[in-house]
Amino acid sequence: MANRPVHFIWLLDTSYSMLGEKIGQLNYAIREAIPEMQSVARDNPAAQLLLRTITFSTTARWHHKDPVEVDSFTWQDVAPDGTTNLGEALHLVAGELRTPPMPERALKPVIALVSDGAPTDDWRAGLRAIEATPWGRKAVRVAIAIGADADRGVLQEFLANPELRPLDANSPKQLAAAIRWASTAAVKAASQPVAGGHVGDGPTKPAAPYAPPVLADDDEDDVW
Repeated sequence: MANRPVHFIWLLDTSYSMLGEKIGQLNYAIREAIPEMQSVARDNPAAQLLLRTITFSTTARWHHKDPVEVDSFTWQDVAPDGTTNLGEALHLVAGELRTPPMPERALKPVIALVSDGAPTDDWRAGLRAIEATPWGRKAVRVAIAIGADADRGVLQEFLANPELRPLDANSPKQLAAAIRWASTAAVKAASQPVAGGHVGDGPTKPAAPYAPPVLADDDEDDVW
């Protein structure tokens, strides 16, 4: 089987509410997850795992714009500011899921959304833009809700699959576990070939390819 790309896009909330321990733990968790993603990639030689990152606050921007092979990927810390313009970030993702720049033949992309709050712009317009692309409809989506103030209804709509639920991360320990799971299980699910391996083939909605874990937490002194 020819080596095919898996585009993995981190979509990270860097609004002001992430200031302090949340943003520090998020940076730490993703940095620590990279070696595990590299291990998953080595176990799936038919897939070429490519990473990118978008951050969203008052504006959405590329933190890593060009796709980087996971073996060459290094994490640069993100910093918080501003509001929570998720819709703008979803529009950026949608632009990358058109063909081109996506190839006609590839494995399913992965979109991993991490947020601790509620959007402050028209996020549904951004979600519709993703749904308007064939690769957006086929993407493996994961959502991580940080703390009690995360809008889980928004994250559920982003998942677009009633069999899936946002993964709760209410402490540093749970956030690390959630990032580790999203980094590995979602990549394994995406490494399964699309029906026919072509963007135009197969169902428009992904089946539930993975089951988010129940994350135990014994951090009694540190709950968000």
